[in-house]
Amino acid sequence: MGTWDIGPFDNDTAADFADELDEAALEEREAMIRGVLKRAAGPADFLSVSASERAVGAAALVAAQHPDGDPACSNYGPSEPLPELPPDLRMLAVDALDQVVSNRSELA
Repeated sequence: MGTWDIGPFDNDTAADFADELDEAALEEREAMIRGVLKRAAGPADFLSVSASERAVGAAALVAAQHPDGDPACSNYGPSEPLPELPPDLRMLAVDALDQVVSNRSELA
């Protein structure tokens, strides 16, 4: 493990997700964030640590674009710009985070 701290991208899995976002075309990034959040918020019986860590990073990116949000700055977060994310991702991010802290999550 090379990356570890308390920020949303301060773990190897979320940092790898940030790298994947940076390598993707701008128009693909929203779908990637949405996909991570949908997988975490979905009905599966079990949520792995890696899926949870990716969801926390994705939710931080959504929150950063909220008018009252804090920037998702991190040495390990995405360095390339993100598109403006649609408002419907906010509730999806909340749903995903609810699952990350639930008893079905390996991270909780």
